[in-house]
Amino acid sequence: MATSPRTGLFARARSLLREGKASSIDALSSTQMRTADTHTSEPALLATEADRLAAPLPALVMEAERIAATVATGLHGRRRAGPGETFWQFRPALPGESVSRIDWRQSARSHRAQARETEAENAQTIYLWCDLSPSMFWRSDTRALPLKRDRAILLLLGLASLLERSDERVRLLTPQGPAMLPPGAGRIAMRIGLALETLARQDSLPALPAAIALPRHARLIVASDLLCPDQDLDALLRGLAGNGIGAHLIQIHDPAERALPWSGRVRFEGTEGEPSITLPRVETLREDYGKLFDERVRKLRMLADRCGHTLLTHSTDMSAASTLLTLGTSLQSHRTGGRA
Repeated sequence: MATSPRTGLFARARSLLREGKASSIDALSSTQMRTADTHTSEPALLATEADRLAAPLPALVMEAERIAATVATGLHGRRRAGPGETFWQFRPALPGESVSRIDWRQSARSHRAQARETEAENAQTIYLWCDLSPSMFWRSDTRALPLKRDRAILLLLGLASLLERSDERVRLLTPQGPAMLPPGAGRIAMRIGLALETLARQDSLPALPAAIALPRHARLIVASDLLCPDQDLDALLRGLAGNGIGAHLIQIHDPAERALPWSGRVRFEGTEGEPSITLPRVETLREDYGKLFDERVRKLRMLADRCGHTLLTHSTDMSAASTLLTLGTSLQSHRTGGRA
């Protein structure tokens, strides 16, 4: 799904939400301002972006696995007895127990008959989509905040590690369909991270996945700033719901995209070809801008809710662990038939 100019009510603030770099206009020079065309189709620049993604990958993987280990202690175990082939546990045999369930070797080691229980199998596969479009390559504070892209990757890698601990099947979704992960029996977080590195070398990556066929009853996790036309998101969510696929949206934003913290005369540049805009006395727009932002979040939540999906908002100055815990709880609730 190609990224297109923003439309609707929120379009009046799109230059503020998609700014490349903001500063006092008096302090700007042509050499200090980065243009919106930094993410072009030139192979050298694509390779550079892939290298930038690859550089923090080991640290992101380690942080993701640390967060997953922390979150795992806060979630109840989801394994349970049921029909399947994977052994789960032994338990004392009950009166009338089928002899086919008795494990005679284990029974010989105890004072009573022991039955084998298998783990309930679930055909669901959880697909992960990471928005690598240009708007995600931004942060308002290069020293204190991560790129929106890096936070999206951290959350998805942490979720993959968490799901792997629960013996879930996890796949990375790309514009071409489910990704072929690097071979080997390595940790799922690192394998998905390497696949994302390869994906970053592609040109014109869309913000949202295309309406490709996914297995019925699969689940899809989308990590994105969701700065896309409402009709594109609505079409995706309706298509997923029509195929019995549940989606969990993580809307990732920089705190400056919510607070509009600048003052004075400010020049804003877009990241996806939008024209630059210079605004005087930006602080006078802050209140109305905040209302527009909140209205946008309500609209996104409405689009998700009416199709049976969920929306979780995450600011890059928030704890990744708390968001991952909320997401893990939501997935667990949906798997057991509840509602987050």
